[in-house]
Amino acid sequence: MAIKKSKLYSSLWAGADSLRGGMDASEYKNYVLNLLFLKYISDKARNNTYSEIEVPQGCFYEDILALEGDKEIGDKLNKIIAKIAERNDLKGVIDSVDFNDNTKLGEGKAMIDTLSNLVKIFADLSLGAHGALDDDLLGDAYEYLMRHFASESGKSKGQFYTPSEVSLLLSLLLGIDENTKQDKSIYDPACGSGSLLLKASSLAGEKGLTIYGQEKDISTTALCKMNMILHHSADADIAKGGSSTLSNPLFTTENGMLKTFDYVVANPPFSLKNWTDGLSIDPKSKQVINDSFNRFEDGTPPEKNGDFAFLLHIIKSLKNTGKGAVILPHGVLFRGNAEGVIRKNLLMKGYIKGVIGLAPNLFYGTSIPACVIVLDKENAHARKGVFVIDASKDFKKDGNKNRLREQDVQKMIDTFNAYKEIPYYSKMVSLEEISANDYNLNIARYIAAQQELEKDLFALINSHKASYLPKNEIKAYDPYFQVSV
Repeated sequence: MAIKKSKLYSSLWAGADSLRGGMDASEYKNYVLNLLFLKYISDKARNNTYSEIEVPQGCFYEDILALEGDKEIGDKLNKIIAKIAERNDLKGVIDSVDFNDNTKLGEGKAMIDTLSNLVKIFADLSLGAHGALDDDLLGDAYEYLMRHFASESGKSKGQFYTPSEVSLLLSLLLGIDENTKQDKSIYDPACGSGSLLLKASSLAGEKGLTIYGQEKDISTTALCKMNMILHHSADADIAKGGSSTLSNPLFTTENGMLKTFDYVVANPPFSLKNWTDGLSIDPKSKQVINDSFNRFEDGTPPEKNGDFAFLLHIIKSLKNTGKGAVILPHGVLFRGNAEGVIRKNLLMKGYIKGVIGLAPNLFYGTSIPACVIVLDKENAHARKGVFVIDASKDFKKDGNKNRLREQDVQKMIDTFNAYKEIPYYSKMVSLEEISANDYNLNIARYIAAQQELEKDLFALINSHKASYLPKNEIKAYDPYFQVSV
């Protein structure tokens, strides 16, 4: 009988977590996920099924298991990984983790015991014999472990992973589905482990989308590339890690312009303080003076806050018919000064199609509420307003985090696609009204909070109507009991 996914995933997590010792989860995840990847490619090659990775002799997972108790287990494991990396152009990906690092894994016997137990976690996991079934299982297991590591990684270090429900929301907001043409491209300028890109591509039919991504953190870039391979997107173009998208975007054209895409999705680090690293701002004019891509023509964001820097980069990275969805903190909706000027310019150009306020505590690394900015260049010239949704109350508790439910995502998508106005939830706000509010997009300005007192009052009225009042008296008062919903 096949093992239940939930049981498999929980046992993997329990085993991995128990061996972590004093190491931070943000570091330990790289060891665990690398080994899971090695187990996958080994089983695929051993079972003679279609394998995108060639495993040299002496480098299969059973060879790794044979190192149990070996006093040189760390060094030998590094050498096995180096051979696989050399054979498959995976340098900088699977060899980015040092399995012989005694500062993280312990000295002498401590390292031997830790690594010996670590490699055994995946010993009984059989992958590759059942084709797509195993691939789905492994891909899901990888996502499961990443989610748990993100949850355990603490502030700022869990940002490599976007919750799957949020990834689904962004993809659906862009209208990506099985009818999306296969030649469409999608880009994430802060791609983390690639979860946003993979979710969007998975919705676009069997062949998916052409994927592009850039991530500054080198170890996270490695995770992303492995994640792409596990999800049959080995041809995804994930840029080399180490470069900031804002100061050194790596997707450019032959004539030195930014490459543009059909779709852009992003969950960039919130309020990045060093976003100008590599860029120079003139102290008098406050203009970026060395950006050859002209990304800041609508204004220069504050030097200590990169929210609008990412948004402007995304807009410049969209084709003229392109669409985007980006997760940002609520401050982008109402902060003034330089950010107020940028927001006004983007609204006047019609780039902002919608704003959705999400519940707090949905994301790893932060508990603050975020919003989704929906961008649409194709219909920008005809834009008459911005559709606003307040979904801040739509979530379920899941441990110490909140999570979107399936019905929460569906409600947002149905409402957004139909521009359906619902009291206390959604409204089409005209550009005239936004202008009258000095281009402030704070959701509370346009969607009033539902008063609990008001709800309780009408509940009381209706309970009386349904109980002891005579029907003829109830009918007489019906006009006063009508409530618009």
